[in-house]
Amino acid sequence: MGLFKFSRSRSLWMMHFCTGCGAIEMPPTMTSRYDMERFGIIPMATPRQSDLLLVTGYLTVKTLKRVVRSYEQMAEPKYVIAFGSCTMRGGMYWDSYNTVKELDLYIPVDIYINGCMPRPEAIIDAFIKLRDMIDKGEANAWKNYRDNLDWYKQNQAKVFDINKWSAKI
Repeated sequence: MGLFKFSRSRSLWMMHFCTGCGAIEMPPTMTSRYDMERFGIIPMATPRQSDLLLVTGYLTVKTLKRVVRSYEQMAEPKYVIAFGSCTMRGGMYWDSYNTVKELDLYIPVDIYINGCMPRPEAIIDAFIKLRDMIDKGEANAWKNYRDNLDWYKQNQAKVFDINKWSAKI
């Protein structure tokens, strides 16, 4: 493992995109009991400063557009951790017409964390797993987005209904 990969994996700047109940487990993860900063993960305010996007809670079509925009503003390499049942299959909103059920159809996701809501220990475990993936050169979902951009854009266009919403969103 090179020094560059080692340094990158120990200095992840995270943008937390929280919707609904997804923020409940983040404060304990950030504060002294679990202290995510000891793993080199520091919250940032904007996507341009971040290389880790943490998506929590359910997503609607309107919020998905903002998640995609935030992801695209991040510099490469960039990583995504999605947690909660809602980001995987819609959670308790699975049958809603406006709920996005599979985030990885619209942006690549490196790690999913199960649960409603996952505990801070699970979040820390995901951070460690991502760090190990970066060390090994396995965290390359961002390359998949770049290489298959047309496929992702087609999926996004279907859900955003560009003709109907482009002027309103």
